[in-house]
Amino acid sequence: MNKKPRSLIRIILPVVLTLVTIALIVWPMLAGGQYVVLDPKGPIGAAQKDLILISTLLCAVVIVPVLIMSAVIVWRYRDKPENKNEYKPNWSHSTKAEVIWWTIPIVIIGLLAIVTVRYTYDLEPSKPLAHEKEPITIQVSSLDWKWLFLYPEQGIATVNTLNIPADRPVKFELTADSPMNSFWIPQLGGQIYTMSGMAMTLYLQADHEGKYWGSGANFTGEHFGEMRFDVNATSDEEFDKWVNEVKQQSQPMTQDTYDALAKPGTSNVAYYSAFPEGLFQKIVTKYVVDGKSAHSKHEGSSSNESAAGDKSLSVPKLNTSTN
Repeated sequence: MNKKPRSLIRIILPVVLTLVTIALIVWPMLAGGQYVVLDPKGPIGAAQKDLILISTLLCAVVIVPVLIMSAVIVWRYRDKPENKNEYKPNWSHSTKAEVIWWTIPIVIIGLLAIVTVRYTYDLEPSKPLAHEKEPITIQVSSLDWKWLFLYPEQGIATVNTLNIPADRPVKFELTADSPMNSFWIPQLGGQIYTMSGMAMTLYLQADHEGKYWGSGANFTGEHFGEMRFDVNATSDEEFDKWVNEVKQQSQPMTQDTYDALAKPGTSNVAYYSAFPEGLFQKIVTKYVVDGKSAHSKHEGSSSNESAAGDKSLSVPKLNTSTN
């Protein structure tokens, strides 16, 4: 008597779970939500979206038929007295079937390998973006639990907010004065790690003016969830106007100001009309001893920093490898 209800539940439950999963994926789009990774606003983000879609479609060639066949087999060969489908308990081999289920995955893996290698080289983070405009340099330091942005060419600094000119490459130089974190602006491009004693390079670009959001994508303790920042992409004129406003209306950052900021704790948005000379390099070389960094097995040379009008400082044997 209980056999029929149990069998029915076993059939219905997977179907219900599948429909709920699909609904959770589709509902945000229908309700006006947004999957920011799939709504890129720059060339790097667009290329990464293409890679995601291509990889998903290639994998779906195998996954979708397998899921359909699983449901069909369960239904067709279910335990029912009236089931008259052919039953072959001694069947063990089919050359035709073997060729199909080995050839298709091999071809798909080969295509995935070609696509992945191509996009890996094209999306190398430290590779400059081809553009008629020169890139703007912004130096990023992840702290506990906030983001510090230094603009060496403009001589200003901000905390937990980032302004960039649209339709112009941005060269991010990244490090950490805290546990390792991950710098991420989903609509502009994928994440890259910020690490103490190292200077990483990441090129991004916003093709359109607008307001985006960025965050830390790595667990770094109590308030890691609050390591978010707005990204304001504006015209060149608006960006220059903003820089002048920061210089005129904000106080300069001193070394004592930075030391207090670097202590563990959250912070509101802040603006500084200047910052100590060589601050970024001091953060990067904080653990240098006798001319060697803590990562001396990967020695290199750091990109030079200069505040507006100041001479750049060289750093001996400093790693600049990219993630």
